[in-house]
Amino acid sequence: MNTNGKEPVASTLSPQQDPMGAAILDYYTNGKANKLRVLSSMFEEDVMPIKHLFRTEKEMPPLEKKALSMAKGRVLDVGAGAGCHALTLQNKGFEVTAIDISPLSCQVMTQRGITHVSCINLFDRRLHDKFDTILLLMNGTGIAEKLDKLLLLLNRLASLLNDNGQILIDSSDLKYIYTDDDGVAQIDLNGPYYGEVDYQMIYQDIKGESFDWLYVDFNMLQMVCHSCQLDCQLIEKGSHYDYLARITSRPSHA
Repeated sequence: MNTNGKEPVASTLSPQQDPMGAAILDYYTNGKANKLRVLSSMFEEDVMPIKHLFRTEKEMPPLEKKALSMAKGRVLDVGAGAGCHALTLQNKGFEVTAIDISPLSCQVMTQRGITHVSCINLFDRRLHDKFDTILLLMNGTGIAEKLDKLLLLLNRLASLLNDNGQILIDSSDLKYIYTDDDGVAQIDLNGPYYGEVDYQMIYQDIKGESFDWLYVDFNMLQMVCHSCQLDCQLIEKGSHYDYLARITSRPSHA
């Protein structure tokens, strides 16, 4: 992954390197899926429950319900996965465009009845429509990959907003992982930002490439937003160091 602050390559996945998409397709087709393994150099191996990606609105955590309740106008769902958020809003009458870099996930979303689905990278310049609400849920800041590319992500999202549009994005503050029993955070301030994580997913014999993912504490997100003339509002805190934020463009003054 490029970490020098340049704009990411606007690529999508091939089906042969799309473990999450393969798991989503299996679950949709067969009603079940094998284990989707999640590896990281920073944490112990984990398993992602695929059923969770097909959750209904009633099954969603409070922050997601809050974000969906705030949606307005034309909606872009970024990294839509199996399409649970897009489908919920579409069923409420919203015009929703769901995008994902996973071709298999996009196939499933289309089969589930989501009207506007596109297998495209957020940074692909062919994506140039304007939206009133942009959703990046399930730790949506991760798309930035590294802290030094968060500004690029925010500027790109802002370029896709209509006047008075909004970005609804959630993330988590990983500081708790490094906090000792006395409540002191043992963080190397001279090292990489503590919210930068690497992951790799494996599903059956499909091994995805390792990728970077960014978790951002709210104060950092707000500071980066202000640096690119965006307002950032804390909407709600979750139950486990997570939060939902609303980002808007500052009104221009004559």
